[in-house]
Amino acid sequence: MEEIQKDFYCNPGKSEFWIGVRDSLPLIIGVIPFGITCGIMALAAGLTSGETLLMSMFVFAGAAQFIAITMLGAGVSGWGLIVFTTLLINLRHLLMGASLAPYMIRLPIFLQALLSFGLVDETYAIVIDRIQKKGYNVNYQMGANVAFYSFWIVSTAMGVVLSDYISDPLAWGLDFAMPAIFLAMLIPRLVNSTALVVCGVAAVVSVICALYLPGKWYIIVTCLAAILVGGIMEERSTYAQ
Repeated sequence: MEEIQKDFYCNPGKSEFWIGVRDSLPLIIGVIPFGITCGIMALAAGLTSGETLLMSMFVFAGAAQFIAITMLGAGVSGWGLIVFTTLLINLRHLLMGASLAPYMIRLPIFLQALLSFGLVDETYAIVIDRIQKKGYNVNYQMGANVAFYSFWIVSTAMGVVLSDYISDPLAWGLDFAMPAIFLAMLIPRLVNSTALVVCGVAAVVSVICALYLPGKWYIIVTCLAAILVGGIMEERSTYAQ
């Protein structure tokens, strides 16, 4: 742990940090329209400019923010219900965190908390890809986190400013930004039969569960199904070797 602390404190601006920032830029381009939409819709739901920016600063979770904004706009006043709903949506973070735990567990507690706050779908995809190629580096993850966090706040602020000019961001097709980002993260990883099968299972399960399960439970069920299938296939592949 002392070596990790020394590496982080003595070299906070080392090259791995900036490599993490650089690798984040292609996905950040797709995040910006999403952040702009978030800012516009938050104001339309009745939040003030300050509340909108504070939400992005302290929540930093696009899907959760959109759900909360939608519920507020629909007149839902019970904060307990809003918090529970957003918590349900973000349960997938438990799965992402679990896969990074073997690497982050060696870090100081405050650093674990800081990196966990910045863990979103995009930063997870970038960091796990880096781990599989070169191993884990705390500065790399910090660079990716800082890049996404900064641009998310800036794009939300842009939405606040542009709200007077864009009344309906969905009419501009800005809602397509997030599906495009997830496709950009997914497609390069479909490099073997295991990945293709897991992707196919996840697609089928998600559609079926979205039709028959209430709320956002289809996300959790799909994640568990994909993990189960992927684990079984990886185990069989290991034994076959």
